Amino acid sequence: MKDTSFVNIQTLSTDFVLDLKYATTDNFLHQKVYDCPECFLRISTAKALVKANQELIKKGFRIKLYDCYRPLDVQKKMWKILPGTNYVANPKKGSKHNRGAAVDLTLVDLFGNELDMGTKFDFFGPEAHHTYTKHSKEVLQNRKLLKETLAKYNFKSIYNEWWHYEFRPERYSTVSNFKWKCE
Repeated sequence: MKDTSFVNIQTLSTDFVLDLKYATTDNFLHQKVYDCPECFLRISTAKALVKANQELIKKGFRIKLYDCYRPLDVQKKMWKILPGTNYVANPKKGSKHNRGAAVDLTLVDLFGNELDMGTKFDFFGPEAHHTYTKHSKEVLQNRKLLKETLAKYNFKSIYNEWWHYEFRPERYSTVSNFKWKCE
């Protein structure tokens, strides 16, 4: 049976660092598209992410979350701002974010300092691709740690964004427009 309910990741673990970029203007759209910074995911996706974070904590790191579930209305707003690109999914089809099965993230040390990943989040150039090898050894090791750890918990990367991971065991067939209440 598919899990179709959503959960706020903070109710499962407070060990994540939240920096939900689309609740601010510090993003490639330069516009706030979420009313408040909350990270909701499908329960199975959230539980797998908690396990990955627990493993990383044992190694001296934590996951910092930039984006989680994205309501379809927000996807439409993003598409209206930046249509026809490879970086914003067409809302007619939707994305894994709209299904609660994708996260945008990075690694931080236990003090909250971001590890160097070679580019900023939402940098749309070849330097953000997983296949780009001209980064320093440190950057390549940081990306490898992130990718290999998340892969153990069934998160798959996409080629052109080092920060984007999709939980693949369950395929949610429909996009959602669930909206959380801001407190």
